[in-house]
Amino acid sequence: MNALTLPDVAAQASRQAVPLDWVGMHGVAIPVLIEGQRLSARADAGVSLDDADARGIHMSRLYLALEMLESEPLSPSLLERVLQQFLASHEGLSSSASLTVHTELLLKRPALVSPLGGWKRYPISIKAHQKHAMFHVELNIEIPYSSTCPCSAALARQLIQQQFVNDFANKALEHGEILAWLGSSKGIVATPHSQRSTATLGIRLDTTVNELPLQFLINEAEAALGTAVQTAVKRADEQAFALANGQNLMFCEDAARRLSLALRRSKDVVAFDVRVVHAESLHAHDAVAESRWNRERS
Repeated sequence: MNALTLPDVAAQASRQAVPLDWVGMHGVAIPVLIEGQRLSARADAGVSLDDADARGIHMSRLYLALEMLESEPLSPSLLERVLQQFLASHEGLSSSASLTVHTELLLKRPALVSPLGGWKRYPISIKAHQKHAMFHVELNIEIPYSSTCPCSAALARQLIQQQFVNDFANKALEHGEILAWLGSSKGIVATPHSQRSTATLGIRLDTTVNELPLQFLINEAEAALGTAVQTAVKRADEQAFALANGQNLMFCEDAARRLSLALRRSKDVVAFDVRVVHAESLHAHDAVAESRWNRERS
């Protein structure tokens, strides 16, 4: 018996001759190597469908090309090779290709004072795009941090001053009594509100970059913000964190400006879109600020 030829419906002509900007797959499970770690990731892979008469693309060819990501560290050059394979397998059909890798980078972070430490997760997405000879990589990084409201801090200080007047007006001041007052809830009658906040960095890398500067960019952002959230802590670390917050008051506008200035100084960055969200503990809504920059337009 002769083997039957399996039908290839995708090779049939389309009844509606319309080209498509992107066709592909979302959420393909893949392992990737980043910063020496083998991470579980999801990939969005696709190409344009320029041939208006073609019924569809060859998704299995994209899927098989993703195997290239398993064996070596993720880098711009590796991403470019994968996209070139996407296009080579769709010659005559597609002129552009893209690949986005979604995962979480784990970084070991030390405590502020004690010898403790712990792991922090940073959700990241790495997007590569190829069209003809033009190739670029964009990074999306989420960074958690703590923010203390300057307005709330000023209002709290005013209440503490008023309580001091109420308790010590027309009285001889004694060092021991004042010291005890400062250490009591009677004296410190109000505290400023803080909130866990998130910075999302959308970064376009310079085409000359050979490696993905993920940890460098995270470190630079956390240094600019000044109050990164902690992992394992002792009381001394918690006290140091309270001190850092008290000396690092910021609105969402302040945070966005700090990140904007830090990213502009990086030679690896040609454009960015920064968004900070302060999840208000006072309000039921969030405070948000955004900043965009493009080296070519500045």
